[in-house]
Amino acid sequence: MQIQSKLPSIGTNIFSVMSALAVKHNAVNLGQGFPDFPMSGELIGLVEKAMRDGMNQYTPMAGSPELRLALAVKVYHLYNTRVDPETMITITPGATYAIFTAFTTVLRPGDEVIVFQPCYDSYVPNILTNGAVPVPVNLSFPDYSINWDEVRKKLTPRTRMIVLNSPHNPTGATLTEEDMQQLRDIVKGTDMLILSDEVYEHLVFDGAAHQSMLKYPDLLERAFVCFSFGKVFHCTGWKLGYCISSPSLMAEFRKVHQFNAFSTFSPAQPAIARYLGNPETYTKLAGFMQQKRDMFAGLMEQTRFRALACRGSYFRCYSYEAISDEPDLQFAERITKEVGVAAIPLSAFYLDGTDNRVVRFCFAKSEEMLLTAAERLKRL
Repeated sequence: MQIQSKLPSIGTNIFSVMSALAVKHNAVNLGQGFPDFPMSGELIGLVEKAMRDGMNQYTPMAGSPELRLALAVKVYHLYNTRVDPETMITITPGATYAIFTAFTTVLRPGDEVIVFQPCYDSYVPNILTNGAVPVPVNLSFPDYSINWDEVRKKLTPRTRMIVLNSPHNPTGATLTEEDMQQLRDIVKGTDMLILSDEVYEHLVFDGAAHQSMLKYPDLLERAFVCFSFGKVFHCTGWKLGYCISSPSLMAEFRKVHQFNAFSTFSPAQPAIARYLGNPETYTKLAGFMQQKRDMFAGLMEQTRFRALACRGSYFRCYSYEAISDEPDLQFAERITKEVGVAAIPLSAFYLDGTDNRVVRFCFAKSEEMLLTAAERLKRL
């Protein structure tokens, strides 16, 4: 039986390819974005207690009321914004699911979506699956800032949505107050929507403030803002996240959600709600991860790689121009096989394969792993 593929040009993603190569060659895997150190024993204990207390059946479709309330308190604490936990927050099986559901809620065939490149690899396939058209705008190399004049040139009457991601995967760039004002000016008086991927909201470094859509009422009313518990609490395998939006948009989001996942892993929800009662569980994360960024940066100074700016996330991009003129995929494959360190080539995050001779490393790893990786990379 043959079907017409909705994604005929999409193959296995680069993360799976490089991770398999890392396993094959016993390489240190700094490619895929997940921590290799333990998560909180306290949170594990809270989940165990919830399971033993019988919290193992479906939660309400929108998620545990206790958890949604805890998130509303957190949002007010961080951004001085009041969100209604009953009508504006939905718990989802991961942030990537929330992103797909947001796209599916509003996109129709022929709609255009502004996407900044390089971009997280799920955006474009999600847009295409819904029959819409991704309109790429390249971030300015090497600081990966947004050229808003280029954005304005790409707008048409069919522009339905703009996708933002800050802190940015894969580059570690972050939005500024000026970026937010430019965005506000662009969407004002239009029907354009916003999808804001903020899974690394607590990983903003050097004392800077995260520029969330939640801080701006005029943006929140037209935005789907997506978050990840896995990225915050070092438990990516739990696949738990949430989406915050205006009541009218969230009502439509839930129509799609209820016929897809409907509910998510129940015992973790009351556990996370209780864990969030201590704000230090998330407010200290930036300092913890910045130490890893700075440690890895110090180690990498002994190599021939050149570090690009990293203001957030747990990724850092490095230029290898002083080492090789190979295409980035070929270079990434070679160092995995010959040196024993896996990275992700940045061209994989561009629709047209733009290659600036840059690879991405994940530094959310143990000290031992970062030391081993840097020692091996010195050989280049």
